[in-house]
Amino acid sequence: MEPVIVIGAGLAGCEAAWQLAQRGIPVELREMKPHKMTPAHHSPEFGELVCSNSLRSDQLENAVGLLKEELRRCGSLILSCADAHRVEAGGALAVDREGFSRAITERVRSHPLITVVEGEVTQLPTEGEVIVASGPLTSDALAEAIRALVHADYLSFYDAAAPLVTFESLDMDHAWFASRYDKGTADYINCALDQEEYAAFWEALTAAQAAEVHGFEDQKVFEGCMPVEVMARRGVDTLRYGPLKPKGLKDPRTGREPYAVVQLRKDNAQGSIYNLVGFQTHLKWPEQKRVFSMIPALREAEFVRYGVMHRNTYLDSPRLLDRYYRLKALPRVMFAEQITGVEGYVESTASGFVAAVELSRRLLGQPPVDFPQETALGALALYISNETVEQFQPMNVNFGIIPPLGYKVKGKRNKNAELSRRALDILAGLEV
Repeated sequence: MEPVIVIGAGLAGCEAAWQLAQRGIPVELREMKPHKMTPAHHSPEFGELVCSNSLRSDQLENAVGLLKEELRRCGSLILSCADAHRVEAGGALAVDREGFSRAITERVRSHPLITVVEGEVTQLPTEGEVIVASGPLTSDALAEAIRALVHADYLSFYDAAAPLVTFESLDMDHAWFASRYDKGTADYINCALDQEEYAAFWEALTAAQAAEVHGFEDQKVFEGCMPVEVMARRGVDTLRYGPLKPKGLKDPRTGREPYAVVQLRKDNAQGSIYNLVGFQTHLKWPEQKRVFSMIPALREAEFVRYGVMHRNTYLDSPRLLDRYYRLKALPRVMFAEQITGVEGYVESTASGFVAAVELSRRLLGQPPVDFPQETALGALALYISNETVEQFQPMNVNFGIIPPLGYKVKGKRNKNAELSRRALDILAGLEV
C-alpha cells in the first residue's frame, strides 16, 4: 500500500498520522521544522503549542470537555500525551508544553509505520492520498499551492500569544494562590489591582505602541483570542468583565473581592514559568515590559517570552469540504487543523482524528464512521461543512451546534451534562 502523505506535524497532523498508522496504513509525515520556522514557533518538536498551554475545560458540562472525553475514548494520541503531562489548572486541562510536545514527537517518530520527512512542502502531491494539516501558519509557498487547487480565496484572522514570566521574579506580597470560587485546587496565581492601579494600567495599555503586523485591524481579530489591548480599547471596564474579572476571588490581605485581578497559570510541570491568562498581545516588546510591569505583583517580573501576533489563515470550508474534511472537488485531498476553520487545540486534534478515521476506512474498504451531530466530533465536522453557513467564521466547539435534548432538564450545567451523557452513549455504540 502506498503511504498516505500527511503535511504538517502539529496537533492535527500528528493525530492523523497516528490514527492511520494504528490502523495499519503507512504514513509519510512531512514537516518543515526545524529547517524552516515561523515567527510563532520556538521549538523543533512536533505538536508545539504556540499560544496558551491550556486545552481549556476538562468538565463534561463544557463542550470542549465533552470533545476531549470523546477523543480519549477513541484512543487519541494527543489526549494521551496531554493527560500524561498535565499541570494543575483547576477544572482545565493544561500541560507542560515542552514535555507534551516531546512526548508526541517521540511516539510519532518511533511508530514503525510513520516515516518523517523534514523540509518545507511547496507543492501538493499530484497523486495519492493527502491530508493537509499545515495549520494556520501555512508557509507562503504551500498556501499559494492550496489556493491554486481550491480556486478560492482564503479567509483570515489574526491570533496572538500571551507572555511568560518566571515564578521567582513575582512579588507574592501582592499575589496569592487560588482558583475562582475555590473550585478544585489553588492552581492560579492571582495578582490584585485596586481601582487607582487598574485605571493607570488601563490608560497605559490603551495608549501603548503596538508592533506592526501587516494588514492588521482590530476588527479582524478572532474573538476567542483577542489581544488584551484591543479588548481594553472597547471600554474602561471591559477587562474587568473579561480576563481581569475579580468574581469568585478574595484577596487574603483584605478578605474582600479586589477591584481587578490578573491571573497567572502554570506553564510547565516544575512551576517555574507562568503565563498571563488572557494577555494575548501584539504590543512591542519594550511596551509589554513597561505596561505589564505596572501590575503590582509583576513590577520586577522576568519575561522569558513576550507576546507575539501572527496571521491565521483558514478555508471557506462550507463551500469546499465535506463532513469527513475531504475536498469535495478532489476527495483524495483532505484538510485538518485550524486551516479548516475549527478553532482551538482540541478542535484541531478532532479534525485530524476524523479525517484519518474516514481515510483509513476508505482505504481498507470499510464504510465510513458518520459521527452524528449529537456527538461533539460530529457536530464540529458538520458545522465546518454546512453550506447554509453564509458568513463562515472560525469556531470553538460549543453546545449550540449540538441538537438539543428532546426533554427539559433544570439548570444549564445539568442540561449540558445530560447532552454529554447522550453523546458518550451514542459514541459507545459506534465502531471507530
